[in-house]
Amino acid sequence: MPPDGPDRGRARDAESADVLTYGPAGATRPGDETWTTGIPGYRRHARTVVVGRGDDHWHTASDALLHWGVKRRSGFRVTPVGGASPRVSEGARYTITAAWGPLVVHEPVRVVAVVETADVRGFAYGTLPGHPVSGEEAFILRRDSDGLVTLTLRSLTAPAPRGLWRRVFPLLLPVQVLCRRRYERALRVPSAR
Repeated sequence: MPPDGPDRGRARDAESADVLTYGPAGATRPGDETWTTGIPGYRRHARTVVVGRGDDHWHTASDALLHWGVKRRSGFRVTPVGGASPRVSEGARYTITAAWGPLVVHEPVRVVAVVETADVRGFAYGTLPGHPVSGEEAFILRRDSDGLVTLTLRSLTAPAPRGLWRRVFPLLLPVQVLCRRRYERALRVPSAR
């Protein structure tokens, strides 16, 4: 039997807090080598950079990636929500926190896809209500037959569905570009180009 009164309102709020602000989940296709799809009305971004070479780097970078290393090494704090593991886990919720001086922004997200094969490791997360933007972001490591390790960034971005963040969306775009540059360097070894 559903809760009545204030408990019913809290239950509804908790459910809506876990509903993605876009659809379909997994639209960045982290398990696919190529990505040609998008979501109408969302800005699509894809870029691949070399981050290293060899088995040692592959294993180190893979472990870092699957423990939110790209985000953490780029200046974000990642906090598991509701008993989620520090390691990415499909369906788990996290709060990503960015701080610039006195400004602190909390970004609620849910991991919507995780890929772990012999030569591909990655994940995608989707935005939840309260995130400054609406969309999905994926981080994918690949190792080729010569041992070259690359990081692919994929994202679909649109203004948040409502609130202040929706109105300031154009101001967030340069910040997004800066963050992507940090992501590209986060798992790189000094000799990788």
